[in-house]
Amino acid sequence: MKTPHTLYSILDLALVSQDNSLKQTYNDALKLAQHVETFGYTRYWLAEHHNAPNIGSSATSVLIGYVAEGTKTLRIGSGGIMLPNHSPLIIAEQFGTLASLYPGRIDLGLGRAPGTDRETAEAIRSDFMHAAHRFPDELEKIETYFSLENSASKVRATVAEGVEVPIYILGSSTDSAHLAAKKGLPYAFASHFATTHLWDALDIYRKEFKPSPHLEKPYIMAGVNVIIADTEEEAQRLYTSLIRMIIGIFTGKRDYVQPPTAMTQELSETIKHPQIQQMLKYTFVGSKATVKEQVKAFLEQTKADELIAVTNIYDVKDRIRSYELFAEIMKELNE
Repeated sequence: MKTPHTLYSILDLALVSQDNSLKQTYNDALKLAQHVETFGYTRYWLAEHHNAPNIGSSATSVLIGYVAEGTKTLRIGSGGIMLPNHSPLIIAEQFGTLASLYPGRIDLGLGRAPGTDRETAEAIRSDFMHAAHRFPDELEKIETYFSLENSASKVRATVAEGVEVPIYILGSSTDSAHLAAKKGLPYAFASHFATTHLWDALDIYRKEFKPSPHLEKPYIMAGVNVIIADTEEEAQRLYTSLIRMIIGIFTGKRDYVQPPTAMTQELSETIKHPQIQQMLKYTFVGSKATVKEQVKAFLEQTKADELIAVTNIYDVKDRIRSYELFAEIMKELNE
């Protein structure tokens, strides 16, 4: 069965690998973006996270600017900015500035989660919970600041008025599906880790979608973990770094991304744990031929308009190769 033409993109966390400096991490993020620009990817998004030693994308808008400056055609954006952490005015100013510097290339993906633990969320913004509950109102404020009509208001984001910055709603549960549908905005679901509500969320979004000036019909992006290598054995070896990252999440012992090792019996048993199995449900690991069949089945099930791939492995060269093979898969499926 031939799938419809599907765009393919990248979600990155600027992973900090063991023995790598932050400077090297950011250089590697740029190197990755420069390579995937030549592979036909549509966009490269960075995710806002805080208080995690293995994630370097906490100052998300700053890093977006760095990557945009070093690329030419790739869309660069946030996947996402966690809006309750911020003033809508400041985000409008930041992304209005970015879009003026790199016109037609900046995306603003917005989520309502903190992207961190409770204590850090409160350190970022003491009224975080209040802001999270007001996410739809905060979104309205952002849209207002980007509008030309706001030029008559007392409070303005002057660098954002009339600037074209597409807004995407991110979700990991059904709440955001209702909002994205009501607003007629594109919807990006975090199925690379939040798998439980995927089908309900997509169903809600499609059924409740209202056409808007932004979109005539629903537009769905779905996240998948992808680790592809030239052999099955090598892909499984690279996978061990991600498995150790997941173990760190569940045990509260987060650390820098560890170098890959041979797949052990212990690690193989670990990923059979029901919670981990559920979290990694849409994780496609193997050779190009193996992953192609998995991606094809996922697309036929979700009918997503765009896949956003997450490749959390240790070495940038292996990440680039994995993304190159994923691009080949998508091009073949789109033929």
